[in-house]
Amino acid sequence: MGGLRNTVRQELVARQLDEQIAACFPDPSGGYAVRRLRVLDIGPAQGTQALRLARLGHLVTGLESNPTMLAALRQAVAAEPADVRERFVVLGGDGRDTGRHFGPAWFDVVLCHGVLMYLPDPEPLLAALARVLAPGGLLSVLVRNGGSLAMRPGLFGDWSGALAAFGADADTNRLGQATRADRLDRLAATMRGIGVPPRDWYGVRVFTDMASDQDQVPRDPRELALLLEAEDRAGRTDPYRGVAALLHLCGVRS
Repeated sequence: MGGLRNTVRQELVARQLDEQIAACFPDPSGGYAVRRLRVLDIGPAQGTQALRLARLGHLVTGLESNPTMLAALRQAVAAEPADVRERFVVLGGDGRDTGRHFGPAWFDVVLCHGVLMYLPDPEPLLAALARVLAPGGLLSVLVRNGGSLAMRPGLFGDWSGALAAFGADADTNRLGQATRADRLDRLAATMRGIGVPPRDWYGVRVFTDMASDQDQVPRDPRELALLLEAEDRAGRTDPYRGVAALLHLCGVRS
């Protein structure tokens, strides 16, 4: 899964997503899900979450607009066993154009992780995703937390950067790319406006966002388990989740 920061992100999102899927699609026997779900992942990159869901038996479509990421996704899917490959469809395209590919209420679950931060306005994409989401379906949105932009420069001792971040909605990521951040109240209002009100939200990376790209996952499984448990608890608990680097909002189509 890469370094520590990405491992924490993917593991926490997986836990939170599984929790929400189980709540939306309960299995009377107490299992993971009562049926195969139709899943759309917008901008899946290397496909960490999408492939995980396909391995669990769900029918997954990955829609990727970046040519480099699209090639990486195709390669990742090709390396999977035949049954997983059969359940995974890879398409090139922009999430705002889902109407070209899919009919209304086509999917049970739609993932939009790490995509909105590259768009000037989240509403057109979210509205397009709401259209293809079935009633009772789950929309999972992962965004840069606009309420915590001052945390990183402040903890690094960059006081000018910290002061500039208060009230800002723009950021520069570690790759030097200009990105946009979302604030919880505004994003929740947008989701309510498109008929997918948030049912729950989480913080992702409260304690480990300061890790460098070279920081590796702890080799001791017990240490890693404790680290993930601490991050998981913080991402569900106020006030800690409010200063997480990322926000994970889960809404249900009304």
